[in-house]
Amino acid sequence: MTIENLSCNKSFGGWHKQYSHQSAVLNCTMRFAIYLPPQASTAHRVPVIYWLSGLTCTDENFMQKAGAQRIAAELGVVIVAPDTSPRGEAVADDDGYDLGKGAGFYVNATEQPWQRHYQMYDYIVDELPALIEAHFPVTDQRAIAGHSMGGHGALTIALRNPQRYTSVSAFSPITNPVDCPWGQKAFAAYLGKNQEAWREYDASELMRKVTEHVPALVDQGEADDFLESQLKPEALVRSAHESGYPLQLRRHEGYDHSYYFIASFIAEHVRFHAGYFNK
Repeated sequence: MTIENLSCNKSFGGWHKQYSHQSAVLNCTMRFAIYLPPQASTAHRVPVIYWLSGLTCTDENFMQKAGAQRIAAELGVVIVAPDTSPRGEAVADDDGYDLGKGAGFYVNATEQPWQRHYQMYDYIVDELPALIEAHFPVTDQRAIAGHSMGGHGALTIALRNPQRYTSVSAFSPITNPVDCPWGQKAFAAYLGKNQEAWREYDASELMRKVTEHVPALVDQGEADDFLESQLKPEALVRSAHESGYPLQLRRHEGYDHSYYFIASFIAEHVRFHAGYFNK
């Protein structure tokens, strides 16, 4: 489990770093970014928030645009931002922005030509945390968050693994991918025709039936161009009402799908997670 440091920048008394490593799960070289707050040291381990980005993004979008380092340094939490999909010349791809590289959807693909590399669910749940915990001064307390496709990933991963995460949050998540164009295209390609398999990666379907709860915060902009056609937060709200799930979903007038929205509320999300770390 070796890693190679690619860059290093001091920020708010801590360090933003990029690393690459060979992924056994994805069968390719992967990159991730990590922010280590000033409190993190070999003598003092701190908890971790995993951030999952959206379509077409890499590890750099969140770290460069969200402005989360200040609050992470204040509260003493690590932030880890992986890439959104496998990369490399041998990795299958598609001409569309919403399938292939940059669009892994955080699932374990079962169909060709995707199966060999597109195992993003296992990478996020198992391989990457094991790597982080082996190389950095972190505890085994984890939260998970994300935006858009990454919000979908964060919610589904937390709902399926409540014992691994203290809390989950999302900005503008794809809440019901079995019933939206982005999700239907990706799931048909990665998972095939069996729509029962699709439901295992659908937050609205999962929230309706889970019995173990992870505290969840979702923020949605009312001026989001994808609100009605792709994101459908009302599906998640219905599922939470049906199951009694402790979901806090906030709607914000005038905000769109961009990182201007994320930057406006990211401090509240980091505080949300830090509150459950402290408990």
